[in-house]
Amino acid sequence: MLSSPGPKALEFKPFMPSNLIIVESPSKARTLSKFLSRDYEVKASMGHVVDLPRSKLGIDVEDGFTPDYTVIKGKERQLQELKSAARKAGRVLLAADPDREGEAIAWHIANQLRLKQPERIVFREVTRPAVEAALKVPREIDRNLVDAYQARRSIDRLLGYKLSPLLWRKVRKGLSAGRVQSVAVRLVCDRELEIEAFKPVESWTLDARLETSSGEGFSARYHPPAKGRRGRVADDEGGSALPNELAARQVMAQVEGQPFRVASVEVRHQRRNPPQPHTTSTLQQEASAQLRFSPSKTMRVAQQLYEGVELGSAGPVGLITYMRTDSVRISDLARDEAHTYVASTFGPRYLGSKGAARRREAGPVASQDAHEAIRPTSVERTPEVVAEHLSSDQLRLYRLIWRRFVASQMSPAEFENTRCELEVAGHQFRATGSRLTFDGFTKVAAAEEREDQLLPLLAEGDLARLLELLPEQHFSQPPPRFTEATLVRELEERGIGRPSTYAPTVELIQTRGYVRQVERRLHPTPLGVAVNEALTTQFPDVVDLGFTAELERRLDAIEAGDEGWIPVVRSWYEPFAKVLEKAQEDMPRVRVKAPPAGGDCPRCGAELVVRTGRFGEFVGCSRYPECDYIQGREERAAAEEVGEACPECGRPLVKRRGRRGPFVGCSGYPKCRYIRPEPGASRPARPAPEPTGESCPECGQPLVRRMGRFGPFVSCSGYPKCRYRPPRDAAPAAPVATAGGGDGR
Repeated sequence: MLSSPGPKALEFKPFMPSNLIIVESPSKARTLSKFLSRDYEVKASMGHVVDLPRSKLGIDVEDGFTPDYTVIKGKERQLQELKSAARKAGRVLLAADPDREGEAIAWHIANQLRLKQPERIVFREVTRPAVEAALKVPREIDRNLVDAYQARRSIDRLLGYKLSPLLWRKVRKGLSAGRVQSVAVRLVCDRELEIEAFKPVESWTLDARLETSSGEGFSARYHPPAKGRRGRVADDEGGSALPNELAARQVMAQVEGQPFRVASVEVRHQRRNPPQPHTTSTLQQEASAQLRFSPSKTMRVAQQLYEGVELGSAGPVGLITYMRTDSVRISDLARDEAHTYVASTFGPRYLGSKGAARRREAGPVASQDAHEAIRPTSVERTPEVVAEHLSSDQLRLYRLIWRRFVASQMSPAEFENTRCELEVAGHQFRATGSRLTFDGFTKVAAAEEREDQLLPLLAEGDLARLLELLPEQHFSQPPPRFTEATLVRELEERGIGRPSTYAPTVELIQTRGYVRQVERRLHPTPLGVAVNEALTTQFPDVVDLGFTAELERRLDAIEAGDEGWIPVVRSWYEPFAKVLEKAQEDMPRVRVKAPPAGGDCPRCGAELVVRTGRFGEFVGCSRYPECDYIQGREERAAAEEVGEACPECGRPLVKRRGRRGPFVGCSGYPKCRYIRPEPGASRPARPAPEPTGESCPECGQPLVRRMGRFGPFVSCSGYPKCRYRPPRDAAPAAPVATAGGGDGR
């Protein structure tokens, strides 16, 4: 009789999430994973997974500007992980950032994963309510946004890859040009020309220290009796100026010792409206002015606040809304929360009008108006509440955003301004006073420090005694050089670039060497001036401010579905290609003038220019090789002799200084290259070659590891007779010790 089988063993099946969400960054993925249920797996694409190839143009201009998108080198593994996760999931949701770039990333991922019906979700703050709301309303990928991205990417690629090689040939290797960066360089160069052409104009002001009959003192400033349309004295600032010292002395002579009579006293009540919430541009400007942050640092820290910060037991929370926006609009929910907070914290009088706030937010629809302004995701998370969880930079920037948003929903500040006109000997002086009567939004906003400027009680007909006349000379000032923040503001006001381009553009023109920063002011370098002159001469449309702004507007039209991206690219490229072809033949070689304004070669009288050699830039004669003058070489040649002869050629040995410190070398350099280290010079010895245990496939001698300029490498021990070096991928991977324990870089 057969025995009955026992109970069937239970089989363990691992839980498989049925939904896959793909975001851009790992930190955002971690934040979402903490508050989403187990039904959701969150993966990061690490930004773009495909792009135009770096090694070639990647745009087929003959076939409708078809882009050749390829997987980015190094992203193969990441893409394979996404494909594997997508095959296991029943549903894939694409949650890249809510802008053109993010839409293109979602589109590329959908194509790579071969999703038949890709679902796109968009949230502008990384919080549980925002993400849950987005999950309820997935949509299709917006092809208009994708097309706007493709147009922008294609134009930038065509411009960069067509124009940069020309600059390499005509100016210097390693240069680049760009649709926005070249315009930014032009703005800096044009401002420098304005400063150089500026001629100061002299003017004088005349202040009178006065005293009332009761002994109260105050000051008044001379104002010439210029009449406006209604016979009133003009209010312009220039109205208080005298043309020169002679005019000032004439007025002083006429009013000296004369009583000042009060002609009129006018009191005005003024309201100062609160600022609007931050956009990308205003955040970068204010962070620069108050925190000394560069635009790139501001965006880096803002990205951290947006993607999520660990708030103790509350877990990771996105503290601000999306930080790339040019809209000042905020949601009704956020406005209601802010009004509740202001009323309960400061009182009803500090509460701003919702209607007034909405009117300030109204205006032309911006390209990124789908976003809100930059604001805290919850006004209840005050800077004091989250301070212990944030780094110093994160807290300072969050405080800036939080205060600006709360202030935008508060009531105006109120001032009482007093203006007193005084007459003496046919001349007119003016005294002004101001006091804050209600602080309003300034209770929260980081307003500038100010003190009330009070006038004594004055009435028409009162007399004041002159104590002292104070003339002061002034000269008009040239326009200031741009800071990083004011350059961003200029780009925004001219409609050049978009929120995502401001910070990288300002950083790029400095890393390329076109602009340098001195005491936080941007100065064009000789290289930047040379490149700008070449572009404005040969390619005026590329750096034309109006043309660039118009192109931005056409990109917005593509996004709105009013234009096709291929016609927009074609209408730009065809005339550009003709100008480029002509420049290839006609454009002369551009020489970079030596700073500050060139100068002449002391040998032949030709212009001095900046040239590039093995060890960087130097100033030399523009007629090289006919004239080999190099600035400073004569000074170096006149080095101190050490009283010894060179053991190789017999010429005197001299002391020199190089990159690694002082040394003794032959005065016949470069014909004789004898050198020896000076005692005390920091010239670390390279380690001895280390055997690898392998043989050279060409000569059979042992292979050894050496230390070179760019780190460790493997080569034949028979060098220089045998110059065999294996490919880097095939080289033995054992570490090589370096003198002093360095990392070999």
